[in-house]
Amino acid sequence: MPLGGGNKCGCCQKTVYFAEEVLCDGRSFHKSCFLCMVCRKNLDSTTVAVHMDEVYCKACYGKKYGPKGYGYGQGAGTLSMDKGESLGITHEEPGPHHPTCKPNPSKLAQKFGGADKCPRCGKSVYAAEKVIGAGSSWHKTGCFSCATCGKSLESTTVADRDGEIYCKGCYSKSFGPKGFGYGAGAGALAHTQ
Repeated sequence: MPLGGGNKCGCCQKTVYFAEEVLCDGRSFHKSCFLCMVCRKNLDSTTVAVHMDEVYCKACYGKKYGPKGYGYGQGAGTLSMDKGESLGITHEEPGPHHPTCKPNPSKLAQKFGGADKCPRCGKSVYAAEKVIGAGSSWHKTGCFSCATCGKSLESTTVADRDGEIYCKGCYSKSFGPKGFGYGAGAGALAHTQ
């Protein structure tokens, strides 16, 4: 320990007294000086990463010294808007937005805000009762059900063919592969009455 009461801070080179000392990689720091070299966040023993004589938070260390390239994403906690300009990558600006849905051709519907028509019953489908499946809007109750067995469907259980919707079991029985070795199994056994 040098003369003057304590070790020198690895950042500001001033004396660090025992009550404010943080030790890292054999060096002493003031608690207020123990910051990431890049983002200046406070560090502790669980968030520090050391490279040579520099201290970083793990996120900044990974960006600066970690593996680069496709498949080495840093995850949602460290998303970046960096587009790679520093590496000489140039990007084209996206073109104008073109809606993918077809507008309702009816002049009356455009004037009064008409709704889509349900393919099962032919009536208007409003936002509060709307479910989208097979590229169409359906009534959630009654109409959004299997065409074969009538079972109510959800977005995860729907299968479509030629604009009609089916449950996965009925779809595989009607349109799936046929022959020996393609049995539907116990999960798709039909209940006979």
